[in-house]
Order: sequence, then C-alpha cells, then structure tokens
Amino acid sequence: MTETTAPAASALFEHVATRDEAIAHFRGRLAVEVDVSDVAAALAEPEPRFVLVDTRSDESWAQGHVPGALHLPRRRIEELVPELVPAGTPVVVYCWGPACNGATRAALEFALLGHPVKEMIGGFEYWVREGFAFDTADGLAQLPADALTNVAPDGFGASSAPGARGELLTGDAIASGITCAC
Repeated sequence: MTETTAPAASALFEHVATRDEAIAHFRGRLAVEVDVSDVAAALAEPEPRFVLVDTRSDESWAQGHVPGALHLPRRRIEELVPELVPAGTPVVVYCWGPACNGATRAALEFALLGHPVKEMIGGFEYWVREGFAFDTADGLAQLPADALTNVAPDGFGASSAPGARGELLTGDAIASGITCAC
C-alpha cells in the first residue's frame, strides 16, 4: 500500500493569518477604506450624508477633481475643518492615486479632529480610470473607462461607444451606466 501526502504548500502560504486574524484585518481595512465605485454610488444618492474631500494641491485640483468634492489640501485641514465641515460629519478623503499617501495623512488629521473618516483607495487616478466624470476648469469631462480597471456595460469589445477610441468626452457625450468590474 502506498501512502499519499498532500502537496507541500508553496512559499506563498508559508506564513498565513489564522481565520480570526484574517477577519480582523479585512474588517479593519473596510472600516477605513472605500473604493471609487462605492463613492460614486454614494454620491449619486439624493443625500450622500458625507463630505468628499480632495486633499491635493491647488494645481492638481485645477486639472480635475471629483464633482462635489471639497478642496482642502492636507496642510490646511486643522485650520479650516472647523468652519467647513460640521463636527462629527463623516468624511471620505482622496489624493492622486495608490502611490500617494496624502489621503492617508489627511484621514489621520480628520480622525484626530473626531470625524468618522475613510480613504478612497485609488484616489483621483482610479476615479478617472474607472470612467467617472470629473470637473475641470472647462467644465465636466470624462475619459473612457480603462479596460484593465473597469468593464463597460457592453464588455471590453464596445469599440463603437463614445470615447472607446480614447478621446476625451465632454458635456452631453459623457456616457452613463459604467459599472465596476469587481
């Protein structure tokens, strides 16, 4: 009789959290992070019940920002929040993108001031990459969704859709119905 053994675990799982550790970790992340699709859905509600804060520089804000966001660079949060954001109001902060920790720093500032706060992971970069409209000095604009981060309603092959060839969409040409791939 031959004895069979389970294949050896790869180095990938040499160190793995227990069930309880994993649950605590992922619950903890969800308590402080939110993705751009969830923010877009919440902003579409009749009364969003939170303040969205863009923590980037004046120059970055001018290039484009999420519609309805409050521009409040991190270095000015402690000074301006008492007059701009009512005490206890939930806040979602964002900066440029995943390689920027400005939103993390801003989230800490809001937490220190007593606000419930979440960081919009992916930041403005992923807001744009997922195909959501954004404000510019020239008005509302939108780029087509990046096929690697988002799936258009008709799938990856919807090449006849407005913006599918990479052009900037503005005004009435901004498509609706873009959904998150995850």
